[in-house]
Amino acid sequence: MRLFNCQHCGQMLYFENTRCERCSHALGFVADDGQSLHAIEPAEVEGTWRALGIEGRTFKLCANAVHDVCNWLVDTRSGEDMCAACRHNRVIPELSDAGNRLAWRKIEAAKHRLFYTLFRLGLAQAIDLKTPEEPLVFQFLADYPNVNGQKVMTGHDDGVVTIALAEADDAEREQRRKLMGEPYRTLLGHFRHEVGHYFWDRLVRDRDQLAACRAVFGDDEEDYQEALQRHYQNGAPTDWQDHYVSTYATSHAWEDFAETWAHYLHIIDTLEMAQAFDLRLAPSVDREGEFAVAYGLDPYTTADIHEIIRVWLPVSTALNSLNRTMGKDELYPFILSPPVIEKIGYMHKLVRESVAEAGRAQAA
Repeated sequence: MRLFNCQHCGQMLYFENTRCERCSHALGFVADDGQSLHAIEPAEVEGTWRALGIEGRTFKLCANAVHDVCNWLVDTRSGEDMCAACRHNRVIPELSDAGNRLAWRKIEAAKHRLFYTLFRLGLAQAIDLKTPEEPLVFQFLADYPNVNGQKVMTGHDDGVVTIALAEADDAEREQRRKLMGEPYRTLLGHFRHEVGHYFWDRLVRDRDQLAACRAVFGDDEEDYQEALQRHYQNGAPTDWQDHYVSTYATSHAWEDFAETWAHYLHIIDTLEMAQAFDLRLAPSVDREGEFAVAYGLDPYTTADIHEIIRVWLPVSTALNSLNRTMGKDELYPFILSPPVIEKIGYMHKLVRESVAEAGRAQAA
């Protein structure tokens, strides 16, 4: 994630901003042109807008802007009413309920951050996420009324990502995190994990990359339900941190892939924000220089995953330490062993090769 500037007055802006606090210009995010937030002004046709800094195009607000859940723009030539993120929604909450509206707003904030990353990686441009065979769609569901103990489960099934509306409630999500023995549980984490399953389908299965993926993550043909049942009965192996990024990753090769995919997105997006703030580390007690970082790499374009991890380790250590000073748990409570780093490197290579391959196919 990056910081932005108002093209009218230069004020620093954040991704979710809808209005510049200095000059009061309305703002809109343009996903397909540098993934940037733009000050906008009314165009000649009523209900359309010009984005400052973009010539020859006019836009309209995403239809979901009226619900205060989206600040993305839609090109007037597209024929679409929804932006590139919102048009993937299949089911949204019942909006007559004020609690549902608040929950949906939190969910959309996380989902739009996910789509920012997909655009920055080039996946949203290169891979057809609306293919009729397996489109990526989302449904945000409330727990079933009058059903004893039955709760909506967050998950993925053939391109359909379900997010339980209850996950937007901080207290409920924390209760589930403790019940599941998880060190980390967020809405954004759910999105990143669940689309990992979708991209396994699209980038591994559909591109005939099963052998290479199995060499890294193991046998995905193992019975999934049996593997999950065994995991919940027996827990993770005692040496799981030597080979996996989380205990849940030990349950099945698909979950190892999805967990690693989520951490890959965690890392590159956080590092981009660290770069945006020009974060530099030079601890005075670090005599060997192991934790000294003079930021200069773009994690979205850097090819070598080891260069990315070299920067990530001291940055995540500093963030964890800062959180502790505020009496909070560690921001990134995970250990990246060499095998886990290699798995993250597989993700980086898979994405870059898939986008390059799609680009060659489109150019042919």
